[in-house]
Amino acid sequence: MTPDRNSVFTATCLLAALLITFLAACDSTPERASENDWVVIGDRIQVTDSHHRDEIDADVLVDIDGTVILPEIGAVQVAGHTASEIRELLVQRYSPYHDSLDIEVEITTGGKKYVVIGEVAGQGAKPFTGDITIFEAVTAANPKPDSANLGRVKLIRADPRDPQITVINLSEIIDTGDSTFNVLVHERDIIYVPPTFLARVGYALQTALFPVRLVLNSLAGAIFTLGQLSYYQDRGFF
Repeated sequence: MTPDRNSVFTATCLLAALLITFLAACDSTPERASENDWVVIGDRIQVTDSHHRDEIDADVLVDIDGTVILPEIGAVQVAGHTASEIRELLVQRYSPYHDSLDIEVEITTGGKKYVVIGEVAGQGAKPFTGDITIFEAVTAANPKPDSANLGRVKLIRADPRDPQITVINLSEIIDTGDSTFNVLVHERDIIYVPPTFLARVGYALQTALFPVRLVLNSLAGAIFTLGQLSYYQDRGFF
């Protein structure tokens, strides 16, 4: 796999995981984030200003592109920023419109989560309890026995400022009992269980043969319809 393909692959994994996180956050019990927590997709931003409640106050969901739409100033990129950083940004953005500002920003999250995607039966966002290893996380998600490549599991720490991708061999942990790399999962981590080589070949063949299957299914449907027409014509229905 070339570096360009690796970049596209990683970006696709991140986008899929962010979408899952965004959808899961909509159904979770909100929690107030701490001052040092940075905003992620699916969080809510409450903006208030005691001097300009009608013009500035807003309660908005962080969209899939990491932005929120606020009164008067439109789209603002907030993902990856803390509440205090967002406040400073909003003061700058609103200054041309108002002389006196008293902006406060509060972040609420959909609950602490990590995400498992790939060759597992239980894909999606999982509650983060604060004490779970990557082996436990993957096992709990039920890896598919015929297609999961446990020797190349990716732990993606998708921090917007210092992203990290670590490849972990869970098969070695099973075979040798060496838990050196059985690291703890962090909040918002993304765990990707890739397919085995044979599974990738199978998926590629399915994709390549999809147009053929489509044509064959259409032909089978047409033959069945002609057979039905002939049956009814022979019996004088029309």
